[in-house]
Amino acid sequence: MARSFSFLALVVVCLTLVTSSHQLLSSQSQVLQQLRKQLEYPKQLDAWNGTKDLCYVPFSPSFTVSCEGESVTELKIVGDRLAKVSSFDGHAVPDHTLSESFVVDSFFTTLSRLPGLKVVILVSLGIWGPLPDKIHRLESLEVLDLSSNFLYGSIPPKISTMRNRLKGPLSDSIGRAKSLTDLALSNNKISGEIPDLSGLTKLDVLDLRDNELDSGLPEFPKGLVTILLSNNSLSGEIPEKYGSLSWLQHLDLSFNALEGIPPASLFSLPNISYLNLASNLLSGSLPSSLTCSSQLGFVDISANKLTGGLPSCLSSNSDKRVVKFTGNCLSIDPQHQHDVAYCREFHAKGKESKRRGIVLLIAVVGGLSSELLANARYISQATKLGTQVLPTYRVFSLEELKEATKNFDRLSYIGEGSMGKLYKGRLENGNYVAIRCLALFRRYSIRNLKLRLDLLSKLRHPHLVCLLGHCIDGPSDDSSVNRVYLIYEYLPNGNLRNHLSEHNLEKAMNWSDRLAVLIGIAKAVHFLHTGVIPGFINNRLKTNNILLDEHYRAKLSDYGLSIITEEIDKHEARAEGQKHAQSKPPPSETINLEDDVYTFGSIILEVLVGTAVSDRDASSLSELAMSLTNQDERKWALDPFVYSTSSQESLSIVTSMTNKCLSLESSERPSLEDVLWNLQYAAQVQATADGEQRSDVASQA
Repeated sequence: MARSFSFLALVVVCLTLVTSSHQLLSSQSQVLQQLRKQLEYPKQLDAWNGTKDLCYVPFSPSFTVSCEGESVTELKIVGDRLAKVSSFDGHAVPDHTLSESFVVDSFFTTLSRLPGLKVVILVSLGIWGPLPDKIHRLESLEVLDLSSNFLYGSIPPKISTMRNRLKGPLSDSIGRAKSLTDLALSNNKISGEIPDLSGLTKLDVLDLRDNELDSGLPEFPKGLVTILLSNNSLSGEIPEKYGSLSWLQHLDLSFNALEGIPPASLFSLPNISYLNLASNLLSGSLPSSLTCSSQLGFVDISANKLTGGLPSCLSSNSDKRVVKFTGNCLSIDPQHQHDVAYCREFHAKGKESKRRGIVLLIAVVGGLSSELLANARYISQATKLGTQVLPTYRVFSLEELKEATKNFDRLSYIGEGSMGKLYKGRLENGNYVAIRCLALFRRYSIRNLKLRLDLLSKLRHPHLVCLLGHCIDGPSDDSSVNRVYLIYEYLPNGNLRNHLSEHNLEKAMNWSDRLAVLIGIAKAVHFLHTGVIPGFINNRLKTNNILLDEHYRAKLSDYGLSIITEEIDKHEARAEGQKHAQSKPPPSETINLEDDVYTFGSIILEVLVGTAVSDRDASSLSELAMSLTNQDERKWALDPFVYSTSSQESLSIVTSMTNKCLSLESSERPSLEDVLWNLQYAAQVQATADGEQRSDVASQA
């Protein structure tokens, strides 16, 4: 009897396991059927009719479903919705797209419910819309083919965070992605040559570090801000044309096989702050007349084959500029240089292989200083934190600041806020700067304060106002100080608040321009949260802290200052808490004053309505945001300049998201990534609407 009971128990367990497995596979099949429905039942999937477990459907040329264990790992569907090509202009005519009810975001949300997917091939299915950022949720993805569809817009930034295992050459088609702003494909096995990217006029960041690229250096678009190509096998000389990349701030070509003399113009680019040419095969002598940009804060030409002297602008390290030059054959610092014959012999032999270059580098390492090695480790780690590692930064003297502001004359005074007085100054080199005087409620030792300032100095992003340096007003010893000056780049077009209709009808921005500003600031705040460790929160997000440069690119100011103004923060938090307490929300609806999503929501709200909202309490802000989600009420509440230059679909996306940002319950607010994605999606929708409107006008002309 006992034996029978044991056998029965075993059968029950086995049946339970089988049932559980089939339930899981059934759920995966349900997801696949949902995808089929969203693709509007393509005829290629008719074989799925009446099938409960799609993991066992026989393959066909039109579709493949592969499973491993209890997960779908491969999904291949090849449809017949091919893009027709117009005979007169060669452009694809999108008359084979899925219907207007198709929502690309929902489709990829469903797709992400198959987290085990390694291969996704969805070809000629009529999929249309912008590629959603949430595709990064497919963490196991190795192959993605969405060709012959109707996707448009920017490549989602989150794709760069996926576990890529890319091999082979880069496709030339990348050079036709005109809206691309960031191309980050580091730490893969990409080989061959870098395609022509000169036509990507919106490209800001190129990061192809740690690959197997083995070509010469191509021509790049003139608007690039950051180029990271270290740890490849790039060869040839550095093109002279790189000396015309006037926006370039960060160039890293280290650990390649580049030859010749680097162009002198690289060192004098107007915005260059970080230049790393270390561990190449550069040879010859740098010109003694070489000049360095005032922005240049870090140079590394070590472990090359350079001879002769070191130009005066590189010959001394200071608080303003760090220069690394060991492991060459230079005529200075013989303790850390090779004999001249070594470099001449190499030069005479011509080009060496990359492998031998690595061996020579190992031989050189023994002669490097411990300081250099420490800096190399630091740079390697810091590179992971952001695209601009060592920003331009130096210590100013109080005399310099007095001269720049004519002894802080009242005509130099710009304004005053909770962060202290702000002055406009002109440096000796003619550059204008903004100088903020911080009165510290908490007294720091100079050493403590410098550590905090050093952390701030390393924050660099295209949408952050550049911090150029500081001046400590106090004794030279390590006693405590209570005043510090921060020197920033000066932005000529004022703040965002002055470009809203309430303040300046002539300069008021249209909806597309306002979206561009919001997207830029969202990127900056996302960088402050995730691009540095530890992240910076409570970044004083207000419309008058969003400044516009000469090209009307938005930049955030007064970020990260909480690390040196803790007492000010506490004082403000108490004041804000008292103001919000007047509305007396329930205890569960307490506002988290350090939530940048909430304060960013108030900025979006102000951009929508065109008037300041900072004087409203939390409940009032929430009610106003809620009213904007109603299309009938929206017409009367919105800034007329916004309403007249926007599409209702774009507005609906933003107002819905703003309402969530200003939720009284912090757990209901979206992530900053979601905010950024929605803003970018709204911008794409608006761009489409603007294009259709221009087409209609042209057809009527």
